[in-house]
Amino acid sequence: MKPTVIAVAGKGGTGKTTLCGMLVRHLCEKDGYVLVVDADPNSNLNEVLGVEVETTLGDIREQIARSETGDGEQLPPSMTKQEYASYMFGSALTEEDGFDMLVMGRTQGEGCYCYVNGVLKAQIDKYSPNYRWIVVDNEAGMEHISRGTLPHIDILLLVSDCSRRGIQAAGRLNRMVEDLKLRPAQIGLVVNRTPEGSLDAGVSEEIALQELQLLGTIPQDDTIYRYDCDGFPTADVPAQSPAKAAITQIIDKLGL
Repeated sequence: MKPTVIAVAGKGGTGKTTLCGMLVRHLCEKDGYVLVVDADPNSNLNEVLGVEVETTLGDIREQIARSETGDGEQLPPSMTKQEYASYMFGSALTEEDGFDMLVMGRTQGEGCYCYVNGVLKAQIDKYSPNYRWIVVDNEAGMEHISRGTLPHIDILLLVSDCSRRGIQAAGRLNRMVEDLKLRPAQIGLVVNRTPEGSLDAGVSEEIALQELQLLGTIPQDDTIYRYDCDGFPTADVPAQSPAKAAITQIIDKLGL
């Protein structure tokens, strides 16, 4: 069965990762197994979900890069670099109740991520029939999407803060989607951390100027702030918290 692929994108600090975490929780509770891909180099979706991640694809990339320069352990002589990266993918997949999680991670040295992206794409293509949903937390520029890592995109959520500049950034992402001819079945804007869940008239005007479809707003929520400060997974805030209630409404609007 072809999975439904949901990609979430937005500039750093907009709260897209918390939205991703709550979306994953909703899908797990609903009806299906989820593959979660944290494709943001500044990865912290695992913390939002309360998951310990031991290995990332960035770690594997660095290990292979060090072996090529002689600064690290040599690769098995019977395996090519591509074969070894594919083999190590299994150790980067974290299995949890209801979902599996793969973290791209940040690389420390110079070099190309191309073969790691190639391995990721091959593995997603191979294992995607095992999942009902694939949820991807993207970096601001959506590079992984533009490289064709995902088989397709069914739903694309653009997340912004409640500033005009944030909406303008979301508009640029929207135009990038058009330029890349991604053609998701659904695409919409989510505005986060709004005062009492409402938008300023100037922000609403900018949304119209950018020709964005507004899916919903998420109010500023002190519960999420407290969970984060106390080290609790922010995806697990109570259902009655203002932010989670608003996200649930957005999910319902998407028909998920």
